[in-house]
Amino acid sequence: MQEGEFILHGYFRSSAAYRVRIALNLKGLTYQGVAHHLRRGEQYAAAYRSLNPQGLVPTLEVNGLALTQSLAIIEYLEERYPEPALLPKTPESRARVRSLAQITACDIHPLNNLRVLNYLRQGLEHTEDVIQAWYAHWVVEGFDAIERFLCESPDTGLFCHGDSPTVADVCLVPQVANARNFKLDLSQFPTIQRIDAIASTLPAFRKALPSNQPDAE
Repeated sequence: MQEGEFILHGYFRSSAAYRVRIALNLKGLTYQGVAHHLRRGEQYAAAYRSLNPQGLVPTLEVNGLALTQSLAIIEYLEERYPEPALLPKTPESRARVRSLAQITACDIHPLNNLRVLNYLRQGLEHTEDVIQAWYAHWVVEGFDAIERFLCESPDTGLFCHGDSPTVADVCLVPQVANARNFKLDLSQFPTIQRIDAIASTLPAFRKALPSNQPDAE
């Protein structure tokens, strides 16, 4: 795979784009990044919406196609470039990993992404204190479930499943970063913190950090 064959449309703070950056890095795939400043509404420009009618990030351009939705993109990368694997071998283990990933990607993140928070702020005119409480509630509820799943399963290893990163870790780490940006106290989630700390030692995760992106502010 040569650099430039993948074009990743994202934003440095987008946790969904962050997931895809991690997956690309873990697979050893190079890509060209194109930034769309979500807080300035650049994702709604006509040229970008011709690629992604939702006006969301990420979008991955590959082989003349525009792939959207982070989990779908990661599944594509897993199927197209199966090594190193981000899903375990057995159907039961794959179901566990997907379940953990979806708690973050389908239950926590959609309630707390920028467009929802902006609607609470601008559309419903809630105060910042209310918005902070909203954000914290859904993160804590989701992390409490993830922490219990991790603590209670013998399949948990150095990472969410075993001793190498899976899709579950790819989704969890960006959500931890977001929670820290919102000054949430994560001390009640020691297993999540441990996994995040281990992931932070890997170059694929460090390279994907929001602070390491060209559009970081």
